[in-house]
Amino acid sequence: MPPHTRILPRLLICDLDGTLLNSQGVITEATRTALRQAVDAGIEVAFATGRRHSFAWDVLSPVGLDGATVLISSNGAVVRTFSGKRLHRTSMPPETAILLCRQMRTFRSSLIFTFERTGPGSLVVEDLETLQRTIPRWVASNLPEIECVVPLERAFEQGDDPVQAMICGRMQQMQEAMQQLDAKTPEAMLLREKISVHRTEYAMRDLCIVDLMPDACSKGTAVARLAAERGIAVAEIAAIGDNMNDADMLAFAGQPIVMQNAAPELLEMAYRHGWTLTGSNDEDGAAEAILRILRGRLPAPELSSAAEAVPAD
Repeated sequence: MPPHTRILPRLLICDLDGTLLNSQGVITEATRTALRQAVDAGIEVAFATGRRHSFAWDVLSPVGLDGATVLISSNGAVVRTFSGKRLHRTSMPPETAILLCRQMRTFRSSLIFTFERTGPGSLVVEDLETLQRTIPRWVASNLPEIECVVPLERAFEQGDDPVQAMICGRMQQMQEAMQQLDAKTPEAMLLREKISVHRTEYAMRDLCIVDLMPDACSKGTAVARLAAERGIAVAEIAAIGDNMNDADMLAFAGQPIVMQNAAPELLEMAYRHGWTLTGSNDEDGAAEAILRILRGRLPAPELSSAAEAVPAD
């Protein structure tokens, strides 16, 4: 097989924000068309996002795919079809959530827990005022589903375990949060045994999201589980992403594709591992990659530096 060709995948996994969605938060007609063409070619198209299922569905419904389409949400914690059928759910035990609240006490005002519910209580916080100052766009978008619980530990007394926790803030603040998570204290080390941590960084906005997931929960593990259930080999999986919470999904896929607008750390990983680069999310880069897949021509990066990359057809 020539080096510039790849096996036509049986499964294509696409991230949303920064990948399918442009900087205006829209999936363009070119991208919607490419996704439908992939389905028509016999490729199963699925989606993997850090968003909650209902929040992701709002942007995916116009694509026009059928109800059996799989949506991996909350960074792998929840897997449902477009029609709402639950395929998998990983939750965080209450004792882990309480330990997390205690260990991240310096960042409690930025701590958000996600529950698999609809309406108020889908998102639980302790300090809404602080969040309105630090991430006002996120609060405005999610306000109808946010419930304020003081103290936060009371949220885990109702018998419905959270599926995800996250803290958001400026890049420097979240570096400090990561240091607190990695502290060598017995409590911190115990917590790290019980959770997995994933970062999403938007350097231009000076914004970092740190997702605190149940142990071994990620987009990558969710994709691996789905592929095993389908009997799909790693070489038959393509994945497109743009941020560090996509890293293990891309590393698992036989055909990993990274957006030109990706986080610098992910771009460096792409070059180090020989992953394919495509155009940015404002250049319909995901659509470009999908069309290359359908033509059987998906080149790997050949430049020495991520900063020198120019998408080529």
